[in-house]
Amino acid sequence: MNATIQKWGNSLALRLPKALADEVKMTEGTQVELLRTENGLLLKARSRPRYRLAKLVAGIKPGNRHSETNWGPERGREILS
Repeated sequence: MNATIQKWGNSLALRLPKALADEVKMTEGTQVELLRTENGLLLKARSRPRYRLAKLVAGIKPGNRHSETNWGPERGREILS
């Protein structure tokens, strides 16, 4: 599949044909990584981090815990009896 580099402001842009974008599951706003290779340029979708609650909780240590924040007097239905 061929495509053409086009001017976009002071930069250059590459339009992905819809069929190819659908095939590689890229949509508007997909973050990509550009890698220079000995054969040219490699464009690949950046993987989004996958957070797991157990791993996040395991990272809580006494040194990075914060004390409670006083937001003022209680009001509304958040008051617990």
